[in-house]
Formats: sequence, structure tokens, C-alpha cells
Amino acid sequence: MEFSRRQIIKTTTGALALSILPVSVSRAAQMVDVRMWPAPEYTRVTLEHDEPIKFKYFLVRSPMPYRLVVDIEGLTLTERLQKMISSVSPKDPYIQSVRIGQYNPDVVRLVMDLKKEVRPEVFSLKPVANYKYRLIFDIYPIEESTDAIADVIASLDKKDEPAQDPVKQLIAQNKPSSADKDPKAAAQTPAQSTAPKADDGKKQAAVKPKPAAKPASKKKDIVVVVDAGHGGEDPGAVGKNKTYEKHITLSIAKRLEKLIKKEPGMKVVMTRKSDHFVSLSQRVMIAQKAKAHLFVSIHADAWTKPSAKGTSVYALSERGATSSAARWLAKNQNEADLIGGANFQDVDRRLQSILVDMTTSWKIDYSLQWGHTVLQYLAKVNTLHRRQVEQAGFLVLKSPGVPSILVETAFISNPQEEKKLRTAAYQQKVAEAILKGIKTQVKKNDSIMQT
Repeated sequence: MEFSRRQIIKTTTGALALSILPVSVSRAAQMVDVRMWPAPEYTRVTLEHDEPIKFKYFLVRSPMPYRLVVDIEGLTLTERLQKMISSVSPKDPYIQSVRIGQYNPDVVRLVMDLKKEVRPEVFSLKPVANYKYRLIFDIYPIEESTDAIADVIASLDKKDEPAQDPVKQLIAQNKPSSADKDPKAAAQTPAQSTAPKADDGKKQAAVKPKPAAKPASKKKDIVVVVDAGHGGEDPGAVGKNKTYEKHITLSIAKRLEKLIKKEPGMKVVMTRKSDHFVSLSQRVMIAQKAKAHLFVSIHADAWTKPSAKGTSVYALSERGATSSAARWLAKNQNEADLIGGANFQDVDRRLQSILVDMTTSWKIDYSLQWGHTVLQYLAKVNTLHRRQVEQAGFLVLKSPGVPSILVETAFISNPQEEKKLRTAAYQQKVAEAILKGIKTQVKKNDSIMQT
């Protein structure tokens, strides 16, 4: 959407309103769809329309409840639009309800009643893929933490300690007693002899106590970031029977998460746990903040011909793609931010702070080894599309210093494999194969723990 200028308007309620004026609006815009994506991290509201629109928005903080108000000019209120607006999930953590009305003959007003004070990010997107123009409201909380990424990895700080920790018990046993600290107390307290009782009345030599064993050094837990590809506004590939890649990837990711949680010495972090959009830079940032040792991104492939089939594993490349198919796939995956609707000012900020010295030869070598190991286990689950690990410039694999792979679990564009992808049995087998690949590679080469 082209903008000629921006205006800050002081409203009668005392709130600040941002008015965004397009260069030109040839005719009255029609609302195509209204979508809402509630998630613990943030809620997204998407207004899709067929022409550029002129709008303004502002927050009202008094009287309660907090309200986000959007005025859209040149839009006619219809019964269909009212129905689209009225459906708000009762589980939405931030939005209580949404109302819409004809504010004046030329303006439709949309009001979001909020459950708490929020920090909205508002931006427009031009048509891309199957979408027309979009006006996007990302509703973030402000009273707790404004860092959604920190919330995602907060579970790492909550360590469930076992009831009886042998290391702690050993330390407790060897703590100096009050008698050791106070010689007077030792003189007043009769010491227990370690010598055995003498049957013949003769004094036996005291048996020296064995020195206490030193506590074994605890190994660092392996932190695995599991990335369910796509989500929210970005559906990923869609099968012939309307199977959405974003749903398949999330289901497999959750199965893998459960398996990893059962493994001693491993921790797991998910980039998303629900159907909402996470930008590529956010996924990279989650891996960085979690201090991940391994990063696996889960996808379901698609091709122009339905005959394409099989499972593939990809790693990052420093010098370009290893095949034209890998280059095409990386290009498609890297467009996820355009389709999903990333706030590119925010993305640029994150890229500047994170994607510095993006990779090392060690990271890529380890990723290739690990990818090959995973591929061997996946070969027992499905036909392989490629028998070697392919490489290309996938943005999601660019976490600095974190070995990363992308697994294409099957071709969702192939009707037979689409059917397979929908089954719990196949999803579970894929998750188990990936876990086996993780465990085997870490056991074979534990240099990952030195980072």
C-alpha cells in the first residue's frame, strides 16, 4: 500500500490516533475477510480488503474496559461483515469482544473491547500469494512481559529437581558438623569411635574412614528447538484434500516435543504451540535466546506435479543451493514472512541484532552429519526423495552457531502422501525417527556440548 503522508490526530477522548492516508482510493473498498489468530504470545486480527483503504486507529484507556478503535472510510457496513466481526474466540487472552457499526455515512467503526491494556502494532500489506490488501493488528500484552520470545522459552528457567538428588545428598553428607566448626563443642560431645569393639579387651586400631567421593560433574542438558513450519496467516502448502501444511507440522512438532521431554538430559523449546504466525527472524531469535544446541524445522513438501514423493532433509549452504529443487524450495520457504504478514520494521531490527556472523563451517559440517543420521532413520518410515542431505540458503536455519536442519516429512502435494501425513501413526513415526537421529548424533559426536 502506498502512503503519501501520516497524521497524528488528537481525539476527544484524549487518546492518540494514527491516520494513514493512501495516495488514492479509486473506489469504495470491500471487506473480503476478517481473521483472528489468538495465541498466548499475541493475538493477530487481519482485515483483508480488495482495495487500499483510508483508516485511523486509537486506544481508549478510560472509562474501562480498554478499547482499540478503528475507523475505516469508504466502507459499507453489510450483514456479512457484521457476521465476520462477531466471531471472537472466548479463549482469546487479550480481546473480550469486537463490535462494528456505521459511525457516519462514510465511516465504519470497529471497536475491540480488551481484557487488559495492550500494545498494538499496526501495519498494512500489499497483495501477495492468494491474499489481497491486508490491514494487520498485532495485539501484544504490556502489563507482564512485552517480550513474547522470552515467554516461549520461560520453561527453561523452571527446573524440576528430583526429590532425591544424589549429588546434593553427597554434599550434605560431607558438610562440616557443628563439632568441626566449634572445638569446644567437640570436647563436650563424646565422639563415636569408628573402631570395632574388642572381644579380648585390647584396644584395636581405629579404622580410617574412606574419603568421600567427589560429586560427579553434571552434564549440560541438550536444548533442542523444535520449529513447526508456517502458521496463522501463512498456511504453507495445501494438499488436494485441503490438508494444510501448518497443521501437519504443528502436530508432528508436538509429538516430537513429548518424546524429547521424556529423554533425560534433554530440554525442548517450541517456536510455536498454536496456530499463529511466527516470523523467520523470531524463530531464529528463539533459538538464540534459548541457547539451543540443535534446531529442527518441520515441513511438508509440495511440488507442481503430484507424482513427486518422499522425505528430504536440508541444511544451510554458504555458497548456494546444491540443486535447483533445493534453491526453489528455499526461495518458497523464505517468502513465509511476506505471506504470513511480518512487520518488516520489526524484522529488520531483529535481523540487525541477531544475524551477525550467521554461520561457521563447523556448524554446517555438524548439520550435514546430523541431517544424514536423521535421514537414515526416516528412510525406515518413508521413501526418500533425496538420499543425501541437500543444502540451500534457508533463512530459518541461520541461527549463529546452532546446527540446524529442515525436514520435509513428505509431499503434501502427492495425494497418497497427503493421506499418510494426516494419520497419527505416520506423524508419530516421523517424530520418533527425528528423535533417534538426535540421540544417535549426539552420542556419536558430543562436540555439540562444547558450544
